[in-house]
Amino acid sequence: MTEEKGVLYLCATPIGNLEDITLRVLRILREADLIAAEDTRRTRKLLSHYGIHTPITSYHQHNRKTKGEYLLRLLSEGQQIALVSDAGMPGISDPGADLAAEAIKRQLQVVPLPGASAGITALVVSGFPAETFVFEGFLPATRKSRRERLVTLSKEQRVIIIYEAPHRLIRMLEDILEICGDGQVAVSRELTKKHEEIIRGSVKEVLEHFCRIEPRGEFCLVLKNLATNTGTASRSDGIPDWKPFEHVTRLEEAGMQRKEAIRATAQLFGLSRREVYQLVLKEKINRTDESI
Repeated sequence: MTEEKGVLYLCATPIGNLEDITLRVLRILREADLIAAEDTRRTRKLLSHYGIHTPITSYHQHNRKTKGEYLLRLLSEGQQIALVSDAGMPGISDPGADLAAEAIKRQLQVVPLPGASAGITALVVSGFPAETFVFEGFLPATRKSRRERLVTLSKEQRVIIIYEAPHRLIRMLEDILEICGDGQVAVSRELTKKHEEIIRGSVKEVLEHFCRIEPRGEFCLVLKNLATNTGTASRSDGIPDWKPFEHVTRLEEAGMQRKEAIRATAQLFGLSRREVYQLVLKEKINRTDESI
């Protein structure tokens, strides 16, 4: 490298399979003065695989302010820094966007090195039209905020891409079904890895699948036709207009065990599990009386 001023290189790294990396990225990782990585342990495995011994430092969500200033100072002194995310393109759902924006603000050179991206990979394998789409990344972690966002997305005409963690996948699918209706979804897990899997179908069908099989790995959801499958929720807080016992019934029909259905319903309606159980029991008694 012969640049007199520092350069921040945004280097796309594999989302799974280590072969999914460009020759240009490998060259820059070798030649850079420093590699700034979201997860140094994961990046070291990549570097070790390709015999790269460039110094590495951490740059992640929790140290982005202090470490960001340090990296910007190095750039201003003429250092060449390669920025890598946990996986995929830095700046997409990670703090790399903050560093790139500040570097541009300070008139430092920022160079993108394109490559793998989980969202685009999931989109092209979904089988859905890819002419126009909306990338949402991770929705809010709190259920209330997430449901409020889904109310807005329920009006979206374009294909939607969402990232989700395994422990929240079932709740996410439940919320989508209740708020947005039973549109089409392609759920990708462990893309490019040994256990890669793409589950396609209606939201209800995919929810039933993951109620039977525990979600494992990292997930990307691609959704289609939400605006033409209006959900049943109409309140501004995203809580459906049906009653708690009806919600339990719907979840059981989707394949969920009653205990889990009661737990999910209690969280949704802000009730205790005991209260939901009593409502379900009362409805069962009422229906028995009516049939006599």
